[in-house]
Amino acid sequence: MHELVMRHIAIITGSRGEYGYIRPILREIEASHDVTYSLIVTNLHLLSDFGSSIKEIEHDGFTISDKIYMALDAYTPGSMAKSLGIFLMSVSDSLVRLKPDLVLLAGDRGEQLMAAVAAAHMNIPVAHIQAGELSGNIDGISRHAIARFTHLHFASNEDAAERLRKSGEEPFRIHLTGAPQLDELVNGEFAPLDELVKTYGVRPEEPLILFIQHPVTEEYEQTVTHIEEALEALCELKHQTIMVFPNNDAGNEDLRRTIERYRQPFVRVERTLARRTYLGLMKAADVMVGNSSSGLIEAPVFGLPVVNIGSRQRGRARGANVIDVPAERTAIKTAIQQALSTEFRQRLSDRAGNPYLGDGQVSKRIVEILRRVEINERLLKKQLTY
Repeated sequence: MHELVMRHIAIITGSRGEYGYIRPILREIEASHDVTYSLIVTNLHLLSDFGSSIKEIEHDGFTISDKIYMALDAYTPGSMAKSLGIFLMSVSDSLVRLKPDLVLLAGDRGEQLMAAVAAAHMNIPVAHIQAGELSGNIDGISRHAIARFTHLHFASNEDAAERLRKSGEEPFRIHLTGAPQLDELVNGEFAPLDELVKTYGVRPEEPLILFIQHPVTEEYEQTVTHIEEALEALCELKHQTIMVFPNNDAGNEDLRRTIERYRQPFVRVERTLARRTYLGLMKAADVMVGNSSSGLIEAPVFGLPVVNIGSRQRGRARGANVIDVPAERTAIKTAIQQALSTEFRQRLSDRAGNPYLGDGQVSKRIVEILRRVEINERLLKKQLTY
């Protein structure tokens, strides 16, 4: 008999959004007999001020191979850059020790870019989930920089796949898999309404707003002004609202202070939410407000209207559920009222659809590619097509 050869995948996660991408993949790998993983946890997951979301990873039962502390406490553009440098040095040591066959990345955050740089220079093939998409800030630049260091691209739709081809990526590297974070939604893996009523005091008979707004790196100086405009609109409407703390990009400290300053009886503020709870709240909410990518990717699965504020998601594919507005209170308030209207809901149901592909089997497809791909000179030696 031939000895079973295990394929070893190193996976990096530094934010709540990325964890939603990789959790179904981790479960798929754990169910496999010939693929194993090492999980490197970093950045936001390790910060108590943001809810220590590593606890969710541990609660889910996944084995964590390394914890890399990287985030400096200043939360300025300069500290962001320096934090990434810390992670680059540290993740290189992890990869030397772990000796993975491939490195799997997800999304568009800076730590994913640093991991791509490290792995490519160490001659370890890189695979990238959510490759080729557009987004409107520094994350979008990072995503396309990651592509240059990536050997296998997992695209969530044809638009993203075509963008990768046009950017010079060889066609054999591009796989149209769909978006793995939709697997759990399609398969019904989210908190039911009665649990949300009991735990979070959700009142089903009243409109529910789910609010999450992240800082925009290029608009660092306007961070507080932008969220104040949104919070003023919410205070005028006075609907029950659940707010989630932003990520730890530059400007987040001012954002968090502003959110605390706007606490009202109808507002509940959470430092972080477990993925299952967050998805359940999306299912229960009447409208989502802010600038999170989940409003564009996950929300359409639930037919959830989204008021998308500002430029953070500029250019990104979106469905009919999204209303784009500037960071201006009157425009935000008007858009929320529109999203809550029966007419908008009706139009939304008539134009149902999600530009991100998800059939509940995306993670299986990705793991199968990772299992079977030949790691050879053709894969490792990239050549742009232009």
